[in-house]
Amino acid sequence: LQVDLWQPSSPFHIAEGTVADVRVPQNMSRSLLPYLKQANIQYTILISDLQQAIENQTGMRSHRNRRSLSGYNYEVYHSLEEIVDWMHYLNRTYSDLVHMFSVGKSYEGRPLYVLKLGKRSRPYKKAVWIDCGIHAREWIGPAFCQWFVKEALQTYQTDPDMRKMLTHLYFYIMPVFNVDGYHFSWTNDRFWRKTRSKNMRFHCYGVDANRNWKVKWCDEGASLHPCDDTYCGPFPESEPEVKAVAHFLRKHRKQIKAYLSFHAYAQMLLYPYSYKYATIPNFNCVESAAYNAVNALQSAYGVRYRYGPASSTLYVSSGSSMDWAYKNGIPYAFAFELRDTGHFGFLLPETLIKPTCTETMLAVKNITLHLLKKCH
Repeated sequence: LQVDLWQPSSPFHIAEGTVADVRVPQNMSRSLLPYLKQANIQYTILISDLQQAIENQTGMRSHRNRRSLSGYNYEVYHSLEEIVDWMHYLNRTYSDLVHMFSVGKSYEGRPLYVLKLGKRSRPYKKAVWIDCGIHAREWIGPAFCQWFVKEALQTYQTDPDMRKMLTHLYFYIMPVFNVDGYHFSWTNDRFWRKTRSKNMRFHCYGVDANRNWKVKWCDEGASLHPCDDTYCGPFPESEPEVKAVAHFLRKHRKQIKAYLSFHAYAQMLLYPYSYKYATIPNFNCVESAAYNAVNALQSAYGVRYRYGPASSTLYVSSGSSMDWAYKNGIPYAFAFELRDTGHFGFLLPETLIKPTCTETMLAVKNITLHLLKKCH
């Protein structure tokens, strides 16, 4: 049986007593369900017609005026072209607070754009790095990155906290990390996860951009097989996207104090380590930041996030960007797993973009303000 594993991302993590979410082709559910019954495995059908759900999410495209940048709609998912146009627009319109630049090119030659956000108040400022969309199918990630930028620009004048954040810090925001994969998830395969680099030997495409970092590379929770969803790549930083971002972070490691990466789905706030069960040296500071962030998030709609070290809270995985950032001297490294817990999975409806981003915004502001207070 060929199934697409949604949660956990790798079969290594399936164990007795755990829950797994899988996607199966229509004609295969007929053989899978009797098999599960026979094996005495309990199951629930979460989405009975996935094709319909995909069409509901992408079908309304043509009827909407989604090109207008001044009235840009932050409560719908946007294609890569739209997001890039939007970035250019902000760069022109808010030149006092926004500076757009590229850190390199993707495998297919697309620019890797980053927005630098903040008041140019003094030459040296601490910074926060935020990236979204390392995994192509997790569309709520890029939606949050755009939401964050919108909130920063719209509330800068009126919200003292936001003003403080943009005065004392720079934010480097990368709305779509895996540009090739994200584009592919719009045009070809909605559930594509990896990059789009080609493997000559196996005729498989892509590397898991969150298993390709030079930290315990290709150890537990990553696969050596090019056709797997968690393929770690032929060597660390083999993917131009990973290499470009790693280079940028290394160059600015003294300035960048926090690394935040946005994923979906699981409703968790994770911190290092991912690759081993061990306590990080600055555990107390990071743990209290996570605890407060999760409480702030819950205050919006009562959504409870689990939080803790990635290895014990989610599962062990090696070669992740968060571990790499932490190992390279960025003291606050977090990975968010946004909504939901499996009911919609990667197909989070557009109606949930606003509540998801609103609550996540509270957590991110909380972490950022924590950063500005010294923690010992």
